[in-house]
Amino acid sequence: MLEARFLQVHWLTSYPATLLNRDDNGLAKRLPFGDAMRTRVSSQCLKRHWRTVDDEWALRRIGPDMAVRSRETPERRILHAGTADVIAATISAMAEQLYGSKAGERSKRQALLLGEPEIRYLCAKAIEIGKAAHESKAAEEAVKKLFKTQKGNLAALRERSVLEAGLEAALFGRMVTSDPEANTDAAIHVAHAFTVHSEASESDYFTVVDNLTHEAGDAGTAGLFDTELTAGLFYGYVVVDIPLLVSNLRDEAVLGGKVVEHLIHLIAKVTPGAKKGSTAPYSYAEMMLVEAGHRQPRTLANAFRKPVTAQSRTAIAALSDHIKNVDQTYGLHETRRHLSIDEAHLSGSTLVPLNDLAAFAGEIVAATPVKA
Repeated sequence: MLEARFLQVHWLTSYPATLLNRDDNGLAKRLPFGDAMRTRVSSQCLKRHWRTVDDEWALRRIGPDMAVRSRETPERRILHAGTADVIAATISAMAEQLYGSKAGERSKRQALLLGEPEIRYLCAKAIEIGKAAHESKAAEEAVKKLFKTQKGNLAALRERSVLEAGLEAALFGRMVTSDPEANTDAAIHVAHAFTVHSEASESDYFTVVDNLTHEAGDAGTAGLFDTELTAGLFYGYVVVDIPLLVSNLRDEAVLGGKVVEHLIHLIAKVTPGAKKGSTAPYSYAEMMLVEAGHRQPRTLANAFRKPVTAQSRTAIAALSDHIKNVDQTYGLHETRRHLSIDEAHLSGSTLVPLNDLAAFAGEIVAATPVKA
């Protein structure tokens, strides 16, 4: 097989009585696909939970600094020096340079992703400016000059290493509207997950009991409410651009392998979920397939264009049939490994446990040749 260019990760996870991802009306997100409406979990929701979870496979345990996404980083994280007027001017000027002309209204700012190395750099510069400036105008001009001469600062740091913007930016990309040269291309592409069958939901009616009035002999009802609950077997899909990932990680292929090994564990076991306190939406993947190959990736979502039943064996059979058809048409060019709690088989793939599957994916990336 040629050197692997992409890793593709497909998985099936089942959830009962949950509300994993809500829309602006508080209802489950949905997606029309094939001839049925499906329940959906957005890619943003999935990535958010993979980034922020704190367990043995957390991204923050890998080594590189993480990042902070906020509209208020200058006010909350960047240290300052000087008089009160100088500090206020430095904060205001840095906010304008980072967030654009509308920085004065925090609610209108972009929630900018800044790496911890970038924040440390800006802290040092803010303190330096505060100590040198004797009045607010001088501080404001010093901040403007700093960003003008340093190519926007973020772009200058970006040229040193993508990791200056934090591990999240190296994996999932970053867009900076005020400094486009600081943008980072995502090395990991995440699709929206959706149910392999038609949506299954119901309205849950519930009451809140007032303990004191109830004890006094009254009805004790303090409120009547309803919420939506859904259940389903979800298909998810992730693509890792291996050369770009390794490049974003300072050409450290071994580090890239470690990132991917952690990612496989996170995809398999980390649950996105609104209303956790009332639904306990925790579940592990029932099937996960990892493919390593050099040709352009392709989703296997079309295996479920015609809805199937919410049974893992039925869904895996549909997936395997679809893979066979794709292989017959385009040829088999990928090396495959998969896990299945039902010990189901997939066309052209070897069944392994999760630790071996994660190690396989990590070894593929770690073996990537890097620039001399």
